[in-house]
Amino acid sequence: MAIETEIKLRLADGIAAACERLEAIGYAVRDPRVLESDQLYDRSGGELEASGRALRLRSAGGTWTLTYKGPPDDGPYKSREEIELRVEDGATMEQVLFALGYYAAFRYEKYRTVFTCDGEPGVVMLDETPMGDFLELEGPRDWIDRTTAKLGFLTKDYVLSTYPKLYEGYQKTHPRLPRNMVFLKADETS
Repeated sequence: MAIETEIKLRLADGIAAACERLEAIGYAVRDPRVLESDQLYDRSGGELEASGRALRLRSAGGTWTLTYKGPPDDGPYKSREEIELRVEDGATMEQVLFALGYYAAFRYEKYRTVFTCDGEPGVVMLDETPMGDFLELEGPRDWIDRTTAKLGFLTKDYVLSTYPKLYEGYQKTHPRLPRNMVFLKADETS
């Protein structure tokens, strides 16, 4: 069973400053910036969301990935079971999910750049979202704490919420946003 352990850090000073901080502590781009479009699925009554689980189909750079996430453990990190597999045809996979009784619950987009450092056991993802920019650190807990400190953040800065939950809160202070967390095209902003 694969366990994913991660935290997010909200970036107040923008992506350029975050990139400078990452480079200063030895991190370099492993995967260049790409648009990730994530579709969450659920069953009637929101069964998966209510139990803290998630079923996601992601499109990124022409690659499709289906992911199951178990309920998160309590604690200072978001730690949960994660099962992933590559899917050749995302549209057909979606048809299979619909046939099994799932519905498209929430869609969210982000531009993601992945950073790594030789000899370090975790990865840092720079996420540009419609509601702001974040760093996501995924790896062992002690590495997360060490890297967070090197980047100038404190453990009190850890964000454990998912992007859908963060967006739900963001919508409360920003009325008239679309239901899904997606980038608006220029003609949709007027």
